[in-house]
Amino acid sequence: MSRIVTFQGVKMALAGRRIRIGGRAPDFKLVSRDFKDVSFSDFKGKTLVINSFPSLDTPVCDLQVKEFNKRAAGISPDVVVIGVSKDLPFAQARFCALNGVENEVILSDYKSSSFGLNYGLLIREINLLARGSLVIDRNGKIRYMQVAGEVTHPLDFDEVFSALQEVLKNG
Repeated sequence: MSRIVTFQGVKMALAGRRIRIGGRAPDFKLVSRDFKDVSFSDFKGKTLVINSFPSLDTPVCDLQVKEFNKRAAGISPDVVVIGVSKDLPFAQARFCALNGVENEVILSDYKSSSFGLNYGLLIREINLLARGSLVIDRNGKIRYMQVAGEVTHPLDFDEVFSALQEVLKNG
C-alpha cells in the first residue's frame, strides 16, 4: 500500500503502521455515537467490512456511507459493516438520523486517532482519515484493502463487496 495519497491533487503522507493482506488486524479504540468506547475485540467472531472516510460533510463521504449502509442491509448477520471518520459523535448521530443509516455502525476516531494510526490511514497533514475499505475475516485476518489514491474520489464499492463475498464463500 502506498504511504502517499493526494487531496485535491496535493500529495499527503499516511501516518501509522503498515498493514498487510494476510496479517492480523490491529486493535483500535473508537467512540460510538453515544460516546461509548468501542474496540476491535467487541466484534470478535464477526467478519468486518470497515470503511474509512475524511468527513460526513463532503459529497463523496456522504455517498460512501449511504452506499455501504444500503449494501449492508442484504448481508449475513455474521458480517458487521463499520464506518469510521474523525467526525464528532454528535455529527455522526445527526447524519445517521437524517439519512436513515441503520445497517452500518458509524464510529469516531476523534479522540486518539487509534484506528488511523493502527491501520496506517491517518493523513498526517490534515489529521483526517484517508478514504479506504478493509475486509477482515472472522478470525481477525485482513483479507482485502482498498485505499483511494485521491481522497476526493470514491472507492470501487463493487470490488469491496466482491471481496467480502469471496471471504464469506471461502472462509
